[in-house]
Amino acid sequence: MKKLDVEKLKTALFYLESKQREVKRGLYNDTRSIESLIKYLKKDMIEGFYLFHYDPKIKREIKNTDTFINNVKNIIEKNT
Repeated sequence: MKKLDVEKLKTALFYLESKQREVKRGLYNDTRSIESLIKYLKKDMIEGFYLFHYDPKIKREIKNTDTFINNVKNIIEKNT
């Protein structure tokens, strides 16, 4: 993975983590919109950064956001 791509992935991961924290804190009465945004972000990250090339099981674990975040962190760590 190119250095520029790793930096973009870090930025996307930071945003995903912030939205996940919002869901966990329950700041909104209707978390469905944030949850759908999180779902979209995860799919976009997988497709945009070809994450399945770096971790084949990442698609299988897309439903659990915390696991997904940890997997992306591992990919970043391996590619820096």
